[in-house]
Amino acid sequence: MGREELAEVNKQAVRIKERLKGGPTTAAIGRRLAERVGRGADLVDASVEVMEAEWMSEGAVVPIDRIEDVPRGEVSISGTVEVLWAPKHPSISQVGLIADESGKTKFTIWRKSGMPMVREGEQVLLRNVAKSWYEGRCSVALTGWSEVRFEDREQWW
Repeated sequence: MGREELAEVNKQAVRIKERLKGGPTTAAIGRRLAERVGRGADLVDASVEVMEAEWMSEGAVVPIDRIEDVPRGEVSISGTVEVLWAPKHPSISQVGLIADESGKTKFTIWRKSGMPMVREGEQVLLRNVAKSWYEGRCSVALTGWSEVRFEDREQWW
């Protein structure tokens, strides 16, 4: 691989790392890209493959519009709490919409989960939330195994 091609691989690795919240280092991403490009893939195809693999890996923060594509029952997402509304059942602590730049989804916090309350406008990271389906739409629920991180509060729960 030539110097210019390697420079482009490294630039693309930085871009991918910026889109991933957590995950492998920029160097590890660059190595994966370089391996694919070295085997003959063009940089765009290699980038798509690496991003897809990272989003599908366990524990990776997934863009909200990709939740349904993840082949596991639990995902991690990050976004802004857009709106909260009154729960329709006493076993539900909170229900609302969370959104990122890719889309939005409904979330439910079960009372038994012991999760802290969220507020509208708050930036949150939700780890290990359970995927569920209702009327053809994918949503998430916080269970006792989930974690909430408040970006503004700087505290793990």
